[in-house]
Amino acid sequence: MPPWLWWSSLAIIGLCVGSLLNVIIYRLPLMMAAADCRSPIDISCSRDSGCFNLWLPASHCPCCQQTVAWRDNIPLISWLLLGAKCRHCRQGISARYPAVETASLVLTLTAGYCLPPDMTLCGVLLFSWQLLALTLIDIDCGLLPDELTYSLLWCGLLFNLQDRFAPLSAAVIGAAAGYVTLWLIVMVVNHATGKQCMGYGDLKLTAALGAWLGWQALPLLLFLASSLGVLMIILLNLLAKKSLSSALPFGPALAFSAAVLMVMNQLGSPFG
Repeated sequence: MPPWLWWSSLAIIGLCVGSLLNVIIYRLPLMMAAADCRSPIDISCSRDSGCFNLWLPASHCPCCQQTVAWRDNIPLISWLLLGAKCRHCRQGISARYPAVETASLVLTLTAGYCLPPDMTLCGVLLFSWQLLALTLIDIDCGLLPDELTYSLLWCGLLFNLQDRFAPLSAAVIGAAAGYVTLWLIVMVVNHATGKQCMGYGDLKLTAALGAWLGWQALPLLLFLASSLGVLMIILLNLLAKKSLSSALPFGPALAFSAAVLMVMNQLGSPFG
């Protein structure tokens, strides 16, 4: 394949995936809220099709409700051409959309530069894309949806059927140990403080990361994530005057630490 075609293909894939991630990040929490009978949000019906999911209704402006035409839905390019405003009502379009698409593009091109075009590259891309979605959903809503954590876990086990990132036995043990270890820590802290220190989504995410990286990576993963979490709390206390006891999502710290360990894995780390 000519280099220009390879890089063009990667760029298109990265931008399209980024556009899809924007949909997932926005809609999946709403779908979860609608499915929760205790939630005051009711989005079971849409103006277009009578249902609300990742595919329906079609993309539309949240202000004027006009459906977004295909020419205004081209990842990154349309946002720039429209001047970050809706074509119909001229209300501003959040910079979050091009930011996610750009992040997906950078992750995709970086992985394509560092890895040959094989199943390892596919695995790293799936790993990165799912962690990006989980990170932003957790920051926005304090949620780590089962739909993403479970799919991440099963993808990790499937890719490790041939010991691609870790031996299969280490991946299976890593999934179990990741959940159980964090569960024990949470139970001890909850009992000691009388407060819920962490959600079960964090446990499931840790299990998924163990399925990708193997049980040997778990001590370093938890150490890095905990250190990053403490650092963020201290910085928020200093810069935003937030209390040291303020609740912060742990998913982004886990995701960033796992990304670091995945890089180490590909470079030949001692736990790989």
